[in-house]
Amino acid sequence: MADDRVSSGQEEALALAENLRRTLSKFVRGIRLQAETPTTSQSETLSLLERDGPLSVAQLASLRSVKHQSMRLVVGQLEVDGLVGKLPNPADGRSQLLSLTAKGREKLSRSREARASKIAALIEERLSDQDRQTLRAAIAVIERLA
Repeated sequence: MADDRVSSGQEEALALAENLRRTLSKFVRGIRLQAETPTTSQSETLSLLERDGPLSVAQLASLRSVKHQSMRLVVGQLEVDGLVGKLPNPADGRSQLLSLTAKGREKLSRSREARASKIAALIEERLSDQDRQTLRAAIAVIERLA
């Protein structure tokens, strides 16, 4: 009988997990679309460089699960646009590391601000005070999962 409760609890957790995954994905996609800041291979690459610091093309390709050649094309365009720069790799003199430039940081910051502003506008327009309290509590719960 204890096995039935565990199985039922596991099924409930799986259903809840899938619902959370689907809802958060839909929310994030919707906000990116409304704020006109779609995710691209370039923005994902910039975010990785911001989060992890200077990385090689091979490391970026691995983190994004793409081929080295594809990552090289993305990085090449980011460099042409002045969003990333190259640094010597202290661990391997034959290669270089890519780092975010001030312009790249600014682009990321503008995109995040646009999304936060869109979310704030939706909160103001659609949520009651009680809904906002519920949202605060939900964010705290999700942070515990993170």
